[in-house]
Amino acid sequence: MRMDDNICLPAASEAEPEEASKLAAAVSARPKSGLRFTSNVVGSLFLITDIICFIISAPITLAVFSVVRRAGVVIPVHITAFIVMLGSFLLIRTSRQAYRRSLLDLRDSSETTFDAVISSLIASAFIWQAGLVKDYSRGITLLFLLSVVIFLSVSRPILNWVITRLAKSGQIEQRIAFYGADPQSVALTRQLLESLHFPHLRFVGIADDRARFAPVSDLPMLGDLTKLCELARQGEVDQVLISGPQFTPQRLAQIVDGLSEVCIDVSLIPPQAIELSPNYRVNLLGTVPVLTLWQRPFRDMNQVVKRAEDLVLSGLALLVLSPILLITAVAIRLTSPGPITFVQPRVGFNNETIRVFKFRSMYADKADLGARQTTTRDDPRVTPVGRILRRFSIDELPQLFNVLQGSMSLVGPRPHGTEMMVGDRFYHEAVRGYAGRHRVKPGITGYAQVRGLRGEVRTVERAKRRVELDTHYVDNWSFWLDMWILFATVRAVLFDRDAY
Repeated sequence: MRMDDNICLPAASEAEPEEASKLAAAVSARPKSGLRFTSNVVGSLFLITDIICFIISAPITLAVFSVVRRAGVVIPVHITAFIVMLGSFLLIRTSRQAYRRSLLDLRDSSETTFDAVISSLIASAFIWQAGLVKDYSRGITLLFLLSVVIFLSVSRPILNWVITRLAKSGQIEQRIAFYGADPQSVALTRQLLESLHFPHLRFVGIADDRARFAPVSDLPMLGDLTKLCELARQGEVDQVLISGPQFTPQRLAQIVDGLSEVCIDVSLIPPQAIELSPNYRVNLLGTVPVLTLWQRPFRDMNQVVKRAEDLVLSGLALLVLSPILLITAVAIRLTSPGPITFVQPRVGFNNETIRVFKFRSMYADKADLGARQTTTRDDPRVTPVGRILRRFSIDELPQLFNVLQGSMSLVGPRPHGTEMMVGDRFYHEAVRGYAGRHRVKPGITGYAQVRGLRGEVRTVERAKRRVELDTHYVDNWSFWLDMWILFATVRAVLFDRDAY
């Protein structure tokens, strides 16, 4: 049995007996079982699993409620509500295209729980509109919702494990042929796909109608379009990948027409998708697929959540840490001449200059406004009190006012001085992609700081690693990631010896 997936590339001349034997060996490389599915079956497995979770939850909910409350339950009314909730849940999930996934995407977002809650509200509204509310128990509704959410959450890792095992055994397998014998394009595309480490992908060979090219790695030449279609009919090819800059629109149309006579997935990989990988996401602009290289990190509600997080936590921090702020101010005033605070221009959101507040940790006449000279261990510019402040990052606490002001965030890439250098070059010149870290507000602490890169940036390699971690944070932000970083910051402040 075979179900289909999507991919396509360039082809070559008629396969010779030797090449045919190579293909036969390739096809039989894995032990065959009675059934084989392509990765499109994964969406169906998620759908079936969700239905089973609802079906199991119904009798368990009714039984538990009857035992706990020892009260009669009007079963038909609640079964009706359960069915409406299931139908609503499946419609919502389908509208999100949650069941059109493949083995390439086994992740299941927290939207599942949210969708279950919405479907429960829809079911309750239906019961109310039907005039059945007097026989309807809110306790059963909440218990059923809780049961469904638990079963859905538990089923995900189990289902992922089962699907991965089926893929490794060959029962879920996607047999891919490349059309177009351009060695460089095929090699790059294959390298890209293999780097994803998906056990179900299997490359069977290359097809092309033009003159033969040099062999590409261990991939056999399958022949022309006619031969490729014949292999598809035999179930030996599920998907054709077309990649390479050499195809004209007219030639692509001919290839697609030739493959349209068989039930097979045909996919086009633009050359840019290979060259830019993995630094893009595929999105739809209306019905037009686009490769999105950069995207605003905080969109819609994320922006509201991030700002609320900053306001609430920074306000609480100022309240709790106010004794430390007061003691620090007095210590600075009594031990060295000059102002208590130090205001330094740094690079902030959208690469604009912001004024960052700090407790003064250096002698007033040795201040470095542009941060051109990196602070080093035993730096003579730092005061005795300043060493303690810098060691435990107390000098950064006034930046809580920057957070309240809106120029900074609690968590984000650390703001660098306007003239900060790495070696003999400015930071933005030494590290490619440096400016991308400024797509979000800078933070008092950041992902790089809790991953061992707190303190002095001594080498270009260390600077590049910092930017990589900052970019990872920007691209993968979540509220829980911020919470983890804040807790990890406490450990870094207490035990990290790189800050001075």
